[in-house]
Amino acid sequence: MTAPSQSASITLADGRQAQVLAVAADAIRLRISRRATAPSALVRYGVVTEALEGTPTPTVEHGGGRLALRLPGAALELGADGCWTFRDGSGRVLLACHQAAEMPVDGGWSLPITIDPAETIQGLGDVTRDRLHKRGFKTAIWVRNVASYVPVPFLMGSTGWGLFIDSTWRMAVDAGSERADLLRIGVRGGDIDVVLFAGGGFRANLDRFTALSGRPALLPLWAYGLTFVCNEQADARELLSDCLNMRREGIPCDLIGLEPGWMSQHYDYSVDKKWHPDRFRIPGWLSGKSPASFVGAMDRLGFKLSLWLCCDYDLTWEAERRAGVATSARPSQPDGFHPDDFEQDQHFGHGPCRLDKITKPQEPWFEHLKKFVDQGAVAFKLDGALQVNEHPDRLYGNGMSDEEAHNLYPIIYNQQMHDGYVAHTRRRAMIYSSGGYTGIQRFSATWAGDTGGGPKPLASMLNHAFVGHSNVSCDMDVFTVQGIHFGFLQSWAQVNSWAYWRHPWLLGETLKPVFTAYAKLRYRLLPYLYAAAHEASASGWPMMRPMSLVHPDAPAAAERLTQYYLGGDLIAGAFAERIWLPEGRWYDRWSGALVEGGREVVPQLPADRGGALFVRAGAVIPCWPPMDHVGQRPLDHVIIEVWPGGDGAATIHEDDGETHAWRDGQQALTRVALSHRDGRHRLEIGARTGSFPGMPAVRRLTLHLRGAARPALKVDGRSVDLRAVDGAWEADLSDGPHTIEF
Repeated sequence: MTAPSQSASITLADGRQAQVLAVAADAIRLRISRRATAPSALVRYGVVTEALEGTPTPTVEHGGGRLALRLPGAALELGADGCWTFRDGSGRVLLACHQAAEMPVDGGWSLPITIDPAETIQGLGDVTRDRLHKRGFKTAIWVRNVASYVPVPFLMGSTGWGLFIDSTWRMAVDAGSERADLLRIGVRGGDIDVVLFAGGGFRANLDRFTALSGRPALLPLWAYGLTFVCNEQADARELLSDCLNMRREGIPCDLIGLEPGWMSQHYDYSVDKKWHPDRFRIPGWLSGKSPASFVGAMDRLGFKLSLWLCCDYDLTWEAERRAGVATSARPSQPDGFHPDDFEQDQHFGHGPCRLDKITKPQEPWFEHLKKFVDQGAVAFKLDGALQVNEHPDRLYGNGMSDEEAHNLYPIIYNQQMHDGYVAHTRRRAMIYSSGGYTGIQRFSATWAGDTGGGPKPLASMLNHAFVGHSNVSCDMDVFTVQGIHFGFLQSWAQVNSWAYWRHPWLLGETLKPVFTAYAKLRYRLLPYLYAAAHEASASGWPMMRPMSLVHPDAPAAAERLTQYYLGGDLIAGAFAERIWLPEGRWYDRWSGALVEGGREVVPQLPADRGGALFVRAGAVIPCWPPMDHVGQRPLDHVIIEVWPGGDGAATIHEDDGETHAWRDGQQALTRVALSHRDGRHRLEIGARTGSFPGMPAVRRLTLHLRGAARPALKVDGRSVDLRAVDGAWEADLSDGPHTIEF
């Protein structure tokens, strides 16, 4: 008996081949090709999954020049004329193509899709820093310096659909700028390959899209602390001086980065790079990660090392190997010379000559970096050069021209860096890049490029949220209180001195205390941020969430470019004079004042705070006590902040912070739930479940209650005294479980 098929095919009236494939219970892939259908380059290279495991077997109706594929949550009907209709599980039409796609004989295609003229449209990644909503917006999907570092051809509509264009070719997307009811896609080459989602909402469609293109990476725990990149002229002595100053000033920090000056040849993008022999000399007799090297000294101070890279290596050779294709350093050709070649000049006897003088086709790019990892480097910063550059005269090893490989290059670069590091160390990777494409969330963190730390980078980061990319940041502006506020309230935080002097201890009497206070706040919030990172890695729901992603139907959320959720319970304002608060009650974290939501408010900021930070009433926020860096002491003390006045919950995630063992269940979870009825609160702290190597055997808790009046507290039925600490009320507890009433 033949197993039921997940796909069906039809020959269209003009001879083109069409395939309809079940991707998930509510997602369908449509391919239309001039000849036989074939997977995209992203599928071929393992960036995107063709279809998800566990997808239900579809019902297929085939006949009369018509093909229909039906799933529990979606259906696609395709006619022999190439027109199609996409429906959700209830039969409601989400998208339709009433005009056959144009596919010129010289390549490429154009696809017009009918959409609801009133709906909002989100997505496309970092293609604009002036807006979030893409209704009436037209753009190229092409990796470009500053203008479009990380474009992603994925869109979502507020009526419940999602659409992913599975192609790396140069393309353009017009989301209703010419006609309000028309989404037009134009691609320079290849065949039509689109995935249609019918999740019904942004969260469901992001879940499906990131299941297909990769969940956001869970970075090492220390990567969610502070990264500081040294001035590019630093040598080993100045690097260690920066480390010492961080500790002397009491500024928590985990990762220190070096710019191009760490290499013997400035901006060396070959595989022959070496440490600068004078500025970062490591004697030959200090093999591996020696405690006597400058890296060993950093390690004893609690710092980790990051190295800057740029790359023009032809990564497609390795991509082909990983795809299971044998590669050769030289295209195959007959040996010998033409009979009429009298001179038989040896220069002409070796086949096609590639102008790429850097690539060693048999050597993977990451191979030459292993020695630096062995010496102590744990992170790599991938500069935009040369991954965002165009190479119009280049023929890549896999046979692609730049029209097809340009968008592909940054993602396989990040993929090979991530996978190379993980395979070599068996630890999570901290790769941070300015360039990327579809799937970037799976491999790397990003920063907003060489564009500073103002409102436009914020818009870039919020646009990433609509394509499921979570680990986002920008170069912090440390010279304003507003820039420091924004810089620390991101998925991950970094200061990049490069050619400047952004060192915190050089900020003066006004700004240095502000920087220090925000750094300490970030480290206090690490358990909360880490829980949000775990949520992103499980579902694609990002750490930084635009207001319109969480509240798509709220008119006030539509164009909020200067505020966002950080996790589920904090709303941060950045460069904003006014903040819109959703329905419910919210605490001003700086003053403790309780504010009614459902309206705009004008936050009253202390002089040493650069923006608003609101906490949802009912929030339960796990925190840690002060620390200079992750790993300074056992993480055996958790502070549970409780903000009364509503219902809330939190999960405390604990694991080894370094490896992927948490995926195999080697983690501990503690669930905390708050309920509020008739003016009384009940807090349930569950028992810690699960374990991991190195888990502290004993853990203590501190209950931190916000609110003006001292509450009458009972823990497991017994009255407990509270102490006043920093405008709150605290009590120390043993590890859970506990039932607490107040």
